[in-house]
Amino acid sequence: MRALCRRPSLAAAATVLLTCLPAGRQDLSSGVQVTAADVASLLLVAIAVTVALASRLTHPLPARAVAAASAVVPARALVLAPVAGAAGIAMLASPDVLTSLPGYVRCLQVFVLVPLAVLVAVRDRTDTLIVGGALVGAAALQGLVGCVQAVTGTGASYAGERVRAVGTFGALDIMGMAGVVSYGVLILLAAGLAWRGGRRAAALGGAALLCVPLALSLSRGAWLALLCASLVVLFVHSRALAARVILLGAAAATVLALGPGAGSDPDLLGRRLASITSVVSQPDQSVSDRYSLWLTATRIWLDHPLTGAGPRRFAELRDAYAPIELSSGSDTDDPVNGFQRMPLLSPHNMYLLTLSEQGLLGLAALGACLGSMAWWAVRAAVPAAAGLLAWQGIDFLYGDVGGPSTVVTSVVLGLVLSLVARPPATGWAGGAPVALDVAR
Repeated sequence: MRALCRRPSLAAAATVLLTCLPAGRQDLSSGVQVTAADVASLLLVAIAVTVALASRLTHPLPARAVAAASAVVPARALVLAPVAGAAGIAMLASPDVLTSLPGYVRCLQVFVLVPLAVLVAVRDRTDTLIVGGALVGAAALQGLVGCVQAVTGTGASYAGERVRAVGTFGALDIMGMAGVVSYGVLILLAAGLAWRGGRRAAALGGAALLCVPLALSLSRGAWLALLCASLVVLFVHSRALAARVILLGAAAATVLALGPGAGSDPDLLGRRLASITSVVSQPDQSVSDRYSLWLTATRIWLDHPLTGAGPRRFAELRDAYAPIELSSGSDTDDPVNGFQRMPLLSPHNMYLLTLSEQGLLGLAALGACLGSMAWWAVRAAVPAAAGLLAWQGIDFLYGDVGGPSTVVTSVVLGLVLSLVARPPATGWAGGAPVALDVAR
């Protein structure tokens, strides 16, 4: 415990790595699922509180105590306060406070407590490397498991075949692996741009390799989010480089589109890629259900415009507001959980979920939090932070928090906050290219 207090970033790294433990068979009727990573996140918060208090106790003079506290918890951490406040108001205004209380606690864990704890834990370049390395390690492990699943037919079911890579998260957290792998790709891309020589080749090569399991995840949203986030990383690092990459990408896309046999790929990956262009004109059932859930969330918000219906109440109110074409659930199948009918208990859009359950106050608080961090990341020229936040912001358009991988999202938000609150002058995490210390 004493070692963790000296280097609390190890607790953050352990929290990330513990999400890779196989979840085992899950019972959808059991309600809240508490994982080993959730327990580790609570330990991380406790360690962060201990470190913050110890910092004040070792500086008895008021002026020095204030300076020490601000060094441990920078003023930019206040960007998390509106999120906590809006969620608390929504819970108190909820017609069913007891139902909303667990949702409020979960919101605090994901968007306030764990990010704040990571901010306290990541104090220098070594801490940044520890947490970033844990995210890359988790991405590599999940990607390896996902590739094995796709090759051996032991993944989640897609088109009647168990070929969808989902890592250790299983079919019940279908987006978990894609998210963790995307974090790893972006961190390695930022490192490859910052480093030189053999380390650059290794980082960029690792990022390219991680794109393989991401493709095998068959997640259209993750592909698009990673593409946009990668461009953000390139733009923050060098606008000229970003422009060249965009031009080369456009030229390659034109050649592929006009080349012989284009559009005739019969495999699952090709069909999944081609379906991106038909999500509006000819949506499949999953996309159609998502549109129906978005409409449901909007209808709930219209009846509760300011403070929402209360945290965790979307599932309770769904049937009263949903259009008739909404499916009763989503079919999932993998070797561990078997075939299950997974109920659609959220709108699969974080912004609309927040709007329906916390109203305009909650959405404004979440938008201000993410928007402020994005602005700071771009202003301070921190490519890793800008890319991670761009991916998360886009991911929230088609997904929300839930499942074992949610804890990783919390740690990522905390890492981003630490990078923008204490912008690094050198290294993979940020800094202008001219300031890079290539000797290290």
